[in-house]
Amino acid sequence: MRIGIAGAGAIACGTAALLHRNKHIPTLWSPSGTSTTVFETTPLLAHGVIETEFTPDIANSAQELAEGCDALILALPATGHKSVMDALVPHIREGQHIIISSHASFGAVYLTQALMARGVSAPVTAWGTTIVSGRRLEGNKVRVNTIRNRVDLCTVPEAASDDGLDLCQLLFGDRFKPRDGLLAILLSNLNPQNHLGIALCNITRMERGEDWSQGLNVTPKVGRLLEQLDLERLAIAKALNLDVKTIFEHFHQSFHVPIGTISEMNQQMHTHGYGGLGPTTADSRYITEDVPYGLQVTAALGRLVDRPAALHEAGIRLFSAMYGREFAQENEFLHALDMESYSLCDLQHASRTGVLHRPSTPET
Repeated sequence: MRIGIAGAGAIACGTAALLHRNKHIPTLWSPSGTSTTVFETTPLLAHGVIETEFTPDIANSAQELAEGCDALILALPATGHKSVMDALVPHIREGQHIIISSHASFGAVYLTQALMARGVSAPVTAWGTTIVSGRRLEGNKVRVNTIRNRVDLCTVPEAASDDGLDLCQLLFGDRFKPRDGLLAILLSNLNPQNHLGIALCNITRMERGEDWSQGLNVTPKVGRLLEQLDLERLAIAKALNLDVKTIFEHFHQSFHVPIGTISEMNQQMHTHGYGGLGPTTADSRYITEDVPYGLQVTAALGRLVDRPAALHEAGIRLFSAMYGREFAQENEFLHALDMESYSLCDLQHASRTGVLHRPSTPET
């Protein structure tokens, strides 16, 4: 299949390398227009768990990407999801499948609503995390650290769930765990809570631009914080009767290490060479993306089900204080959809259909 990938960073290039290895044809589109220019003269060179060299097809616009590909994957930071969706919506065809890797906030609902406004019905599959992890290196190189054994997913509308699973398995193999709607996917993305603890406890390293091992620096006390953050997320999921994986399952399935304490698992990852490098700048997606698009949504769901996520809320406030900005106000999807005006029942309905029905106005 010919698969269009919106994005050209580490995850996009790593996903393209995996698609190429699996005998599909990836096309990259860089929304900024700059990140794919290197591939005009040199091939994409993948190292790590994927060793391959190939020249990806390049799209020069959202229209070219959508019209030239069978299905689409969004593989870029959540801060760019809305603008990329807005660029793609006029060109998406009836029935053309879109995968969001990984899903952030209520992006699948926003995309479905925007397509409906055009009279277009297209299934949207949301992943709870990315299929690969890695880092875009200098020039034409990408290092792929891991291919995940399990990725949580759901598709809206719910009636297209089998099609979504079949497509993902066709492209990437038997690596997917269906979950019960978008709320389960929102609560299956552990990156925001994990990055909260890691970044908060290593912020001086990030500010100084140090090179540091992330796995090594998930020390026992940092690991304990991640475990306590996970309990808040699990309590919210339980109140919603949703089945989500634990942080222990996440590290075990994503990085192939035996289950122990979270610190022990990260030390194992470091020992085996895939503990990853921590951010070398304070302007990191661990904060600028994960706080508004991850922590904020978890905290909001906690308030709705009377399971306050005190540590998540504290993280939002601490980072807002450190950065001098209101991260709670920076989620474009929550503002565009006016999410605060909807009830829990409205959100549960949208999590299965992709559709938010406008709340009725009380009679006066």
